Amino acid sequence: MYAIGVMPMPAGFRYRDVFLKGRPQHDRFDNFRIRHPQMDVGKRAKIFAPFDALRGFNFAILMKNELYEDQVVLNPEDQEELDRRFGILHNLTYNSRMARANKVQVTVTYYEPCSDVNSESYGSQGQYKTITGICWNVDAEVSRTILVDEMRIRMEDIRSIEVQGDIFNRHMEDQSADWGV
Repeated sequence: MYAIGVMPMPAGFRYRDVFLKGRPQHDRFDNFRIRHPQMDVGKRAKIFAPFDALRGFNFAILMKNELYEDQVVLNPEDQEELDRRFGILHNLTYNSRMARANKVQVTVTYYEPCSDVNSESYGSQGQYKTITGICWNVDAEVSRTILVDEMRIRMEDIRSIEVQGDIFNRHMEDQSADWGV
């Protein structure tokens, strides 16, 4: 009795004669062997390597692990300090020439709403993210946005701004002296 793997071969097995022939044997210079050389073991392993059959499924699973929170409403003192920093940054980046000359380095913590449509947090919660870069523009009147590197952030979404550099500190001291602080 012949067996296929561990199972006994069924009586009416369609490919019984092919199975009984065994593996094909080719001569060294056979036409078939010349056209189809034996594959390297490393390349053969790549054929059977796992692939992403459900494209985006792993990403969707990872998105479910994201933690979302409500946006924090700033108290009046913090909002006033933030507005003061916006004013100084606006003066330092009034036009593109001044922005290129000053190159004010900022670290902005801002709120980004949940963009995953399949999440229960969509539209109601989000995450706080931080970006560090050069502040190129502060538009406090029209669009109420700040441009850091190539990212435009709404002022309502900003929680804090940290500024590196002496030029900003000098403006803060000048403004404190003007206010009598």
